[in-house]
Amino acid sequence: MARNIGKGACKHLAFDVFEHLEKSREALSSYVKCSKDDVVFFPNPSTALNTVLRSLDLKKGDEILMTNHEYGAMDRAWSFLCKKTGAKYITQSITLPLLSEEEFIEEFTKGITQRTKIIFLSHITSSTALIFPVKKICQIARERNIITIIDGAHAPTQIQLDINDINPDFYAGACHKWMCSPKGVAFLYVKRSFQDMIEPLVVSWGYEAEKPGHSQFLDYLEWQGTNDMSAYLTIPDTIHFLKKYNWDIITRECHKFNIWARNEILREFDIEELCIEIFLGQMTTFEFQFKDVLNNQIEFYRKYNIQVPFLKWNNKTYFRISIQAYNNKDDIYKLIASLKDYTKS
Repeated sequence: MARNIGKGACKHLAFDVFEHLEKSREALSSYVKCSKDDVVFFPNPSTALNTVLRSLDLKKGDEILMTNHEYGAMDRAWSFLCKKTGAKYITQSITLPLLSEEEFIEEFTKGITQRTKIIFLSHITSSTALIFPVKKICQIARERNIITIIDGAHAPTQIQLDINDINPDFYAGACHKWMCSPKGVAFLYVKRSFQDMIEPLVVSWGYEAEKPGHSQFLDYLEWQGTNDMSAYLTIPDTIHFLKKYNWDIITRECHKFNIWARNEILREFDIEELCIEIFLGQMTTFEFQFKDVLNNQIEFYRKYNIQVPFLKWNNKTYFRISIQAYNNKDDIYKLIASLKDYTKS
């Protein structure tokens, strides 16, 4: 027989969930190096970053500086916001191949003007798989009183992440990519001095809460009614798994394997590199000729049973490899052979 649980019991269970959430935030914050009260969970980085964007007090003529390598969904989010506010987002092109951090910094900072209010930058780009020197850019921004928002969706566990060391104003990352958590776990870090300005995308029970906690930031963003928080509670076990199996060592080995695979593919297809090795983690993007990236990717998967993204960026077409613990050299050899066969058809 079904059991009817009264409202009082539901409230008790709800607050029990927040105790578990705190343990998850504590585990995550220790892993990415920040305070547990400065980080909150979201289902994905785009939702986390949209929360920041919609909380900003942008004025007509304010400028947001970013590169031409940013994630498409966030490019659209900024376009939407700028149309509403009259602000401008400035896309600074980064020349490829990328050969040094100094080259990147010099080229990117040319886009800074007296009207630059915000710098928005990927830590690791989705399209081109480049690791940008976000710590140095954040330092330059602080010296010029510019707000920094870092899209770190691909960073946690692919590279060692130390948010306190980077010292951004906002940082969003995903746990369901390289950290191996269940799907639907991401986080938003907000520097303490900016937390009072953050507004929830959905106003719910945490706003003017009956029993407010010690942080308005956490109240506003954690208590979202029937939001399923189950996946968020897996983070302590996820991190335990990574430590138990020495994932730092696995990550380093995957990086070495990625460089080997990159060199094999560059040689086999006689194509130019997009960057030197210091800008790569466990992913590499290659320029390659496709007619229709979406349909070609589906067709390629059905024909060869290989899942690899084909993409269009900067009016050119590419594919990207992502190296994880389960990959081996045979996978790369099969990919090369399959691409050769596919281009013949």
